[in-house]
Amino acid sequence: MPRKRITRLAVAAAAVAATALVLSACTKVDETAAPESTFPEKDLRLIIQANPGGGSDLSSRALATELEDILGVSVIPENMPGAAGALAMEYVAAQPADGYVIGFAPVEIAMLNTTQGADVLPENYDLLGQIMLAPGVVTVGASSDVKTLEDLVAKAEAGSVTVANSGAGSIWEAATLGLAAEAGGTFTPVPYDGGATAVSAAASGETDAAVSGLGEALAQGDAVRILAVLHDERHPDAPDVPTAQEAIGAEVVFGGWGGIYAPKDLPDDVKSVLESAVEEAVESDSYQQFQADAGNLVVYRDSAEWTTFVEDQFTLFQELLG
Repeated sequence: MPRKRITRLAVAAAAVAATALVLSACTKVDETAAPESTFPEKDLRLIIQANPGGGSDLSSRALATELEDILGVSVIPENMPGAAGALAMEYVAAQPADGYVIGFAPVEIAMLNTTQGADVLPENYDLLGQIMLAPGVVTVGASSDVKTLEDLVAKAEAGSVTVANSGAGSIWEAATLGLAAEAGGTFTPVPYDGGATAVSAAASGETDAAVSGLGEALAQGDAVRILAVLHDERHPDAPDVPTAQEAIGAEVVFGGWGGIYAPKDLPDDVKSVLESAVEEAVESDSYQQFQADAGNLVVYRDSAEWTTFVEDQFTLFQELLG
């Protein structure tokens, strides 16, 4: 073959090789980059610490419906009542941290270690996001001579008032003790089997007052008078009812909040997917409407915010109930 022909072939081959190197450099995969998450690849279980039909159960199922559309897999609610929620929460903590078992955490996640000595601590979990809040309210019977929260505090300062709540160690017992700590006077908690029963006790005059969720008080209709809401702003379902701050100048904020959690140490990509899905579900119109119909507030806190909040609540309940 002539020398010029060989030279041309060599130059052409070199050009092709150079082009291939350039293309290879341009398309080379960054081996240090985190792989795109494929989670979830199967159905999730959502463990609910209460019996079917209650507030925790209904909120959990409403959120699960939204999560299914977002994640593209089934989210299967599973009720696991027992030990005031400790059974379910200890169970979730013991599951593999792969994101396929999550749970609904009520306010008791910050209380059970103090009230029952249960192995339920905020640090045992990855807290993915708060999804709701049921603010507490203070009520008296409609025939009571107590017309305002200020009147009730004055009565407590003059002697003692009995305050019905949903059970020993409950959020509403803690709220009663918190009210006493901020307002002064003697408030004696009286435990009943549930918030509705507690409000009935106040309505009948069996106790001087009750602390419960707003929905339980509203269910009594004209049989009770709602004195104050234990929140930092008025409730849209009871706009004429003042906050404790407005009524007596004391910040008394207690509520039955809840959120979604998982076993500790989820992989970063799995935690990110779940946290984003929870946020999107909470922001959906249908979920917001569900909570409005239930008389609850939609209060969302992301993982970091909710973790700090739960830790602060844990410390508060240790001080009140320990």
